[in-house]
Amino acid sequence: MAWTPLSDIDLAGKRVLTRVDINVPVEDGVVTDTTRIDRIVPTVHHILDAGGMPILLAHFGRPKGKVVPEMSLRPLVPALEAAIGAPVVFVADCRGPAAEAAVGALQPGEVLLCENTRFHAGEEKNDAALADEMARLGDVYCNDAFSAAHRAHASTEALARRLPACAGKLMQAELTALESALGSPERPVAAVVGGAKVSTKLDLLGNLVEKVDTLIIGGGMANTFLAAQGIDVGKSLAEHDMTDTAKEIAAKAAEAGCEILLPRDVVVAREFKANAPHEVVMAEDCPADAMILDAGPDSVAHIKQVLDRSKTLIWNGPLGAFELEPFDAATNAAAAHAAALTREGKLISVAGGGDTVAALNQAGAAEDFTYISTAGGAFLEWMEGKTLPGVAALG
Repeated sequence: MAWTPLSDIDLAGKRVLTRVDINVPVEDGVVTDTTRIDRIVPTVHHILDAGGMPILLAHFGRPKGKVVPEMSLRPLVPALEAAIGAPVVFVADCRGPAAEAAVGALQPGEVLLCENTRFHAGEEKNDAALADEMARLGDVYCNDAFSAAHRAHASTEALARRLPACAGKLMQAELTALESALGSPERPVAAVVGGAKVSTKLDLLGNLVEKVDTLIIGGGMANTFLAAQGIDVGKSLAEHDMTDTAKEIAAKAAEAGCEILLPRDVVVAREFKANAPHEVVMAEDCPADAMILDAGPDSVAHIKQVLDRSKTLIWNGPLGAFELEPFDAATNAAAAHAAALTREGKLISVAGGGDTVAALNQAGAAEDFTYISTAGGAFLEWMEGKTLPGVAALG
């Protein structure tokens, strides 16, 4: 998909409407995690250094088209100023006379933060009139919010069609990483897909079996696939009504030449709690009164062998109940191995999704992965092979 990078546009003296994702946690009026703010800094700096004026557009929470004071972006100003190292001016609207006046008064070297785009009902409706009003604030449109690119909203889709449009630094990094993982990857390609339910990742599994060489399935999803093979998984989390679907995915994988890797041995316990008494058994020997909470050591060894022969890895979801010790062992071990291979230059590793980021951070492996996407829904939809409206609009 063709898109223009920010660096290809002459920004000198231009007002640059920059769609960002700064939907950060705030407690008592103070930002408690600046990760998303930190990630937009390269784009804002590039615009400033090129003589442009960054005008930030962003949503915050779900105000459903109404002004909700608790969801104002105003409290983010101190954190933005600290991260960017430049004055940030706030205006209490993203359209209309107040916003236009604030843009007109903006001085070189300053950044303008506009109020929550979702305070307008037209934002989530991709309203043309709202996009027209926002477009009057700028000369160039830059989308740096990949995490919102799967939504066709006024500030992500309609606005991009009204001005010269480009991808910001973070958006560019995200698109480049995903293209290297799924578009034209170095082969062999392995994918780790974990999590609780097959039903939430049907499109993902269906797309991946046609794109990857080995699909490693973990978590509750693996139990559903084991059940589809006629294995009694006891009291394990499994979707027994999805076993026919699991069989269809397995058949599709076989047809496409994709190997599906399920746990050979498993860690079982009678209680879902940290440090519950547990044992390792073969998957087909799961006791009727027990539940599978992690992949076993033999399964991990097999996963490591797959990673050793792979050139590209896509990771979404944990291999077990990673939030409970010691049922995080398989996720931690596999993640650490992938991180080591990446460090050695032997593997391109791309990961994404909420639980995935948490699991890789917990495993201490996140920093060594080639790329970690914090864009949950957009990352999944890209991996499902869907067109993202916010990216398509940049073409």
